Amino acid sequence: MLEHTRDARGDVDIVELTGTVDSAPANGRSQGFNEAIASDARYHVIRSQSGDFDRTKARDIMAEFLKSEGRRIRVLFAHSDTMALGAIEAIETAGLKPGSDVLVMSIEGSRKGLEAIVAGKLNVSVECSPLLGPQIVAVVKQLSEGRPIPRRVVTRETVFTIENAAIELPDRAY
Repeated sequence: MLEHTRDARGDVDIVELTGTVDSAPANGRSQGFNEAIASDARYHVIRSQSGDFDRTKARDIMAEFLKSEGRRIRVLFAHSDTMALGAIEAIETAGLKPGSDVLVMSIEGSRKGLEAIVAGKLNVSVECSPLLGPQIVAVVKQLSEGRPIPRRVVTRETVFTIENAAIELPDRAY
């Protein structure tokens, strides 16, 4: 988002579809996003509401956001690809083009999210992989062999954009 709006004139008004109220993922995602935009006074989250990680609910909320805020909305930040896909439906129903009239960003990195990136409707999806099994098994194996393990193990994840989504799509397991 920062790259796409770097040269934008005026305020960059953002709407946010959060996950389940008071859940760790929703809280962390909001906090991280707000920290990322805090250094530039042009960025404003003008509406934020829980879509509860639900596509239909997100579509309906985005329709309301568009009804009340209209073309003022320049960016949508959804806490999941699922909600982004619902919001994309509302953006299209409103006669706008997701991905250009409204930049669309999400978190998940799902197959459907990557498909939406390839279609030009989703600008970016930050992976939050549910496929942690092999990484956990490797750490357990290290521990059982008496080898030292890191105090903190960081999950291997990717940021998907138009540059890499099509390449990753055939191997997307979720």
